[in-house]
Amino acid sequence: MKKTTIGGMALIEGLMMIGPENAAIAVRKPDGEIVVEKRPLQKSNKFYKFPLIRGVVGFFRQMVIGVKAIMYSAEFVDVGEDEEVEPSKLDKLFTKIFGDKMSDVLIYITVIISIAFCVGLFIVLPNILAGLMHFNKRATDGRIYYNLFEGLIKIIIFFGYLSLTSRIKEMKRVWEYHGAEHKTIHCYENGDELTVDNIKKYSTKHPRCGTSFLFIVIVVSIIIFSFLPWGGVAMNVLSRILLIPVVAALSYEFLRFIGRSEWKIMKIVNAPGFLFQRFTTREPDASQIEVAIVAFNNVLFTQKDADKW
Repeated sequence: MKKTTIGGMALIEGLMMIGPENAAIAVRKPDGEIVVEKRPLQKSNKFYKFPLIRGVVGFFRQMVIGVKAIMYSAEFVDVGEDEEVEPSKLDKLFTKIFGDKMSDVLIYITVIISIAFCVGLFIVLPNILAGLMHFNKRATDGRIYYNLFEGLIKIIIFFGYLSLTSRIKEMKRVWEYHGAEHKTIHCYENGDELTVDNIKKYSTKHPRCGTSFLFIVIVVSIIIFSFLPWGGVAMNVLSRILLIPVVAALSYEFLRFIGRSEWKIMKIVNAPGFLFQRFTTREPDASQIEVAIVAFNNVLFTQKDADKW
């Protein structure tokens, strides 16, 4: 079975596919029309050839591309014929300061805020809660207990976060598009023609999903942080923030490894990621699969094996 690097991201009433040469955003407008925008990707520089470094560079690039795609899809949300969206005072201030570059500035601000939110939720909060336990900080076993307890809290928070967001009505549509993305990629990797009927028979779970990647990040961080000394909150948080690039890089390489491997044991390794995907994917309808097909067809490439995983 072919394994492709082509991946995607669910958007507001649409999704984005990212191929070797370009990204394609397909969105279904309120009137039923599917609009597509193709965006060329920057040519891969030398950093993408090096293990570890490519994971960090690719992660940040993916966040920037993803935020741009979400903002683009939001432009097609039906706010009603008689409704006019009045710019807020903050929007007017940003427009005055940054002018035509305001859109790009807001994108990078959004990325920074998103990273800060994740740091607060998955690093600062678990560390503070773990610090409430009473272990011997100087002893090796005490240090390990603190870090393991911190890791357990991360998993609980991650589980709770996905569980809560999956209950939001608007997010259910997003998760359905996420399922359409996975099904379409499965169909392509199995060599079937990309039709609605063919795609329907495949699973909404995929081993190279971003949800699985996030779970891997948590597990890798537990292992790495277990070797760190346990001190005050400020020192603990700073040391973990400095190691985020290392955690992201190792997690990406591990995801690539399990994505390539044919070992049967990898089914066990993938099981936790598939479990969490139960919250972030849902069965799509035919109209959502049609959007996925359009997006996928617009990232097909000319160079042979350019998408080899």
